[in-house]
Amino acid sequence: MTDVVVASRTQPDGWTTTVVVSDPDGTTSRHEVTVTRAVLDRLAPGADDPGDLVRRSFAFLLEREPKESILRSFDVTVIGRYFPEFEGEIGKYLKA
Repeated sequence: MTDVVVASRTQPDGWTTTVVVSDPDGTTSRHEVTVTRAVLDRLAPGADDPGDLVRRSFAFLLEREPKESILRSFDVTVIGRYFPEFEGEIGKYLKA
């Protein structure tokens, strides 16, 4: 089972998260994802930390592409450029 570990650092306008994705075969990838307060409020109303949103966003991504294909550094909203259904579906992942 793929393991996704998220660590958040507060920034003036939101957060920068470090995401480490590890597969059972021992391979890992590392990513930096930014999330603004406004985006967190829109995508995960009531959340006070982006950790769950980012973890679930990676679940969404990993269903569609291997970890090696995920950008190394991006804003969480960029996912919607590659997968237009992202913002409409991320709520389902957050409820799971």
